[in-house]
Amino acid sequence: VQLQASGGGLVQAGGSLRLSCAASVRSFSSYTMGWFRQAPGKEREFVAAINWSGGRTNYGDSVKGRFTVSRDNAKSTVYLQMNSLKPEDTAVYYCAGSRVLTTQRGDYNYWGQGTQVTVSS
Repeated sequence: VQLQASGGGLVQAGGSLRLSCAASVRSFSSYTMGWFRQAPGKEREFVAAINWSGGRTNYGDSVKGRFTVSRDNAKSTVYLQMNSLKPEDTAVYYCAGSRVLTTQRGDYNYWGQGTQVTVSS
């Protein structure tokens, strides 16, 4: 399984970005897909996850109400719509794949290379 994240960039506080993660796997629709982020000097933290059908989602407390995760199984792609961005959202964002709907980093077996998001104040 290969995951390719894209869509990061520099944005002002209050702005929006949409991240994409394209998967190269035939059974994409069987995987839960998650987003994590890691800021310099900090642990990688859970951001959001979506189950195989898109019918169930989980969010980290710091992004609830601002971020939305979605997926298009026909395109083997998962998205993270980020609104009302704050400087503290600055991090490298990673997409990941798991067989279960989980917030735990250790349960994700497949990881993308990360995309940088920088939010200026």
